[in-house]
Amino acid sequence: MKGLKFSAASQAAQALGWIDPVTKAVVPPIHMASTYQRDEDNAYSSGRVYARADNPTFDQAEATLAALEGGAKALIFSSGMSAASACFLALAPGDHVVVPKVMYWALRNWLATFATHWGLEVDFVDAEINDALAAAVQPGRTKLVWLETPANPTWGVSDIAAAAEIAHKAGALLGVDSTVATPVLTRPLEFGADIVMHSATKYLNGHSDIIAGALVTAREDAYWTRLRTIRAQLGTILGQTEAWLLMRGMRTLFPRVQWACRSAQSMAERFADHPMVADVLYPGLPSFAGHAVAARQMKGGFGGMLSIRVKGGERAAIATAARVELWKRATSLGGVESLIEHRASIEGPGTPCPPDLLRLSVGVEDGNDLYDDLDQALRRAHNA
Repeated sequence: MKGLKFSAASQAAQALGWIDPVTKAVVPPIHMASTYQRDEDNAYSSGRVYARADNPTFDQAEATLAALEGGAKALIFSSGMSAASACFLALAPGDHVVVPKVMYWALRNWLATFATHWGLEVDFVDAEINDALAAAVQPGRTKLVWLETPANPTWGVSDIAAAAEIAHKAGALLGVDSTVATPVLTRPLEFGADIVMHSATKYLNGHSDIIAGALVTAREDAYWTRLRTIRAQLGTILGQTEAWLLMRGMRTLFPRVQWACRSAQSMAERFADHPMVADVLYPGLPSFAGHAVAARQMKGGFGGMLSIRVKGGERAAIATAARVELWKRATSLGGVESLIEHRASIEGPGTPCPPDLLRLSVGVEDGNDLYDDLDQALRRAHNA
């Protein structure tokens, strides 16, 4: 968009205002081609060689996401896992990384198994405590510090600015998984992060119909070049149709996230006094340990994710999930439909997730309906 300075919400809604130059369509086409013709002089004046490296359908989604995060460039990947793992594969065997104890379980498991066997030295720390993070970083050896904030599924909040200072002082990069916050609430690059990762399957797409991932960089440097190379050489690119659907979903990102934030905040406050709930984990509650940091780096809301710990333990939690009617019992988050999950059952042995915890992804349904449904499920489970 040119001329006036428009808000991020307007930029997202119009996908930067791009218009197809050939047809003048306000919705971009899907480019299905897997290869591109050379010029008569054997050059590629289009700048494109083969679709494993990129595709024109990626351009608008990547440009829009880079603008929303305030970054230099973005890359979309075939999944959140492929985007996140690329950040570690871009390092060298023997490099040291510091990651949170509480984080997306699949990435945590990959780091504890494949990454260590491949040669990375991985330290899991309480990344919500700055002193613990600083103690784990080894100047000259640590190459990447990784945060997830808010952290799935207990929603602890890490101080991005403090972590950036710690990482950069030691000569390391800072990567932030900002899937839950989204650029609607937090822009980690503004707090000193070098790389932002999203499981774009979640809020960016918002409709539970694709698997996708994304990275955004503060600058185009040698590390970013390695990330581009990894995506091309490993073939972890997004399909053309999925890229188009991702862009479509991002156009409604702001109203979806804002609605979910309002409902989640109200629900957290109401469940805090519920007789069948032992604890509510949500950054928007003043009693929550990470609230002060969240209030400083999350603008406009505290996210659509919260967890409740059910009185009666694991059995009561599972029984509650079995009795919901509007909520859907399913893995994932960030979609228009509200999801409930007994997370410890998914993560299995070794999980740091309490067995009495139910993870809630608040969608765009009526917030009162969502509360009433979970309230009746808690009461029926308690009386069973």
